[in-house]
Amino acid sequence: MSMHDQEDPQEFLKLLAAQAKKFISFILPLIPFIVLLIFMMTFLVYIRPNQYGIKQVNIGVNPGIQPKVYETGFHVVIPFGFQVMHRFPRDIQVFELTSYPDTASRDARREKAAHIQTSDGFFVTVDVSVLYHIVDPYKVFTTVDPGKLYEDNGIMPKVEPKLKQALGELTTEEFYNSPLRVEKSLIAKKLLNDEMNPKGIQIDHVLVRYFLYSPEIQRNIEEKKLKDQMVFTNQSKAKASAEEALVKKVRQEGEANIKVKLEEGKAYVVKKQAEKDMYVRTKIAEADLLVNMADARKTELTNIAYQKKGSDKLVGLKMAEVYNGLDVIMLPSSGQYGINPLNLQDSMKLFGVEPGKE
Repeated sequence: MSMHDQEDPQEFLKLLAAQAKKFISFILPLIPFIVLLIFMMTFLVYIRPNQYGIKQVNIGVNPGIQPKVYETGFHVVIPFGFQVMHRFPRDIQVFELTSYPDTASRDARREKAAHIQTSDGFFVTVDVSVLYHIVDPYKVFTTVDPGKLYEDNGIMPKVEPKLKQALGELTTEEFYNSPLRVEKSLIAKKLLNDEMNPKGIQIDHVLVRYFLYSPEIQRNIEEKKLKDQMVFTNQSKAKASAEEALVKKVRQEGEANIKVKLEEGKAYVVKKQAEKDMYVRTKIAEADLLVNMADARKTELTNIAYQKKGSDKLVGLKMAEVYNGLDVIMLPSSGQYGINPLNLQDSMKLFGVEPGKE
């Protein structure tokens, strides 16, 4: 063996020792974290926000199922079979009875659709969704068992019998009556809660999503429904015709009443116009009467005045007015009938006004 071959193993050992020293210097600070991680993985259990935790003590003080419900977070559990933490969901769970798995919820427990006999002896296949949640995991654990057994031993055996009990009260045709079907679904929900509440499970909804009869029954029902709809349609048409005739009658009566009221209005206007004309003519006649009476009274008073003292002077003055408007008049100025206009005494005598008379 050559000297070169003897030196190579020594160099390799030195290099290996240097690498080991570097590894130890690197790993020593991480030892506490590694120990902590091992402890957490071994002695700590994490309960998620959508979970409950129930601890089972197999070996140790107070063995058995612990009534304490563990909420979200890390909790100490002694490993190696001493203690076990059982988890239960706390969010809404879905149990599906359906003939169409593709239409069901992805995470739901699915079973075949319920086969329900109606009260009149026919069978109907019903798709139902049951929504529920766990309210007391301790009761679930102690009455139903851990894990998913609350589905196998709790929900699944009870749903279909209660549906048959409630929905079986419907007749074949009543399944088409939505309010009645919902009412029976609520009864099924109550029956299920009576069974499941003592086990720590609350039924939230029982939803009838779809139902199907045999083809022959479906055809008979559809034919009967069509006949019923035809009868209903004819009744509706007859009722509509009667209502239309009533509306027409009311319209005609209304139009006649309008005409009567219009004629009454016209007659009232004519009457009031005649009354107005009569009133005007009466007032005019009364005014004319008053005027005529005043004229007559005036004439009467004038005649009376002519008969009083001094009336001859008035007559004379009136007679003297004859001279008004005359430019030239030829009268004799001498003789028995002569007139001298400058002789006032004679003129007064001519008109019947004598001196000394009043």
